[in-house]
Amino acid sequence: MKIDIIGDIHGCYNEVVELTLKLGYSWSDGIPTHPEGRILGFVGDLTDRGPQSLKVIDLVWRLVLEKKQAYYTPGNHCNKLYRYFLGNKVQISHGLETTVEEYEDLDKKEQQIIRRKFIELYESAPLYLVLDQQRLIIAHAGIRQDYIGRTDKKVKTFVLYGDITGEKHPDGSPVRRDWAIHYHGESCIVYGHTPVKKPRIVNNTYNIDTGAVFGGKLTALRYPEMEVFSVPSTMPYVEEKFKQFD
Repeated sequence: MKIDIIGDIHGCYNEVVELTLKLGYSWSDGIPTHPEGRILGFVGDLTDRGPQSLKVIDLVWRLVLEKKQAYYTPGNHCNKLYRYFLGNKVQISHGLETTVEEYEDLDKKEQQIIRRKFIELYESAPLYLVLDQQRLIIAHAGIRQDYIGRTDKKVKTFVLYGDITGEKHPDGSPVRRDWAIHYHGESCIVYGHTPVKKPRIVNNTYNIDTGAVFGGKLTALRYPEMEVFSVPSTMPYVEEKFKQFD
């Protein structure tokens, strides 16, 4: 299996185009296709905060469901947008407001189309991806070794939000344990969720959320070669959004 896994996009569509071109994909038919048959993978959090969330949804829907040329697993922002589209009561904050604003600018017919596409994409996606005979796992916020194979509520919370303690930082964000330092499994785990200034590689785990929406980079991990490719973000740089590890 040859797959290029892209970190949290958060509506940064132009960076997706630039990164896929750097990875050798052609956009001649309107979507990225690779001459050697490589495919793309997405770690979730396609939307929110960035400028073109709906274009990202449409692209990933086309790649995953229409063309069957990519893999996608949802992140916590995807989960919240899904609940919003179902009509559930959610707080339109923490970035969702930018996606909702884009959505409300559409006419009713366009709204129905993008809403249907995202619901379809979300409902067809696994909680996390187990690929290449379990040698590769893509999970939005990561996954503990003993959770692999499970999809219960505890595992869902971990995969979407990380190893949260229940406590909050002063800014309201959840306190999360560093699960990767305790991971010793054979599966390579590729994840995002926590923005870092450069890909964090620990114990066969790869955090590739390099904060594209906070002015960092959009990053891809090329598997099985384990090569990292990044392009700079066009968004304003927000230093405090990046997690520092000891």
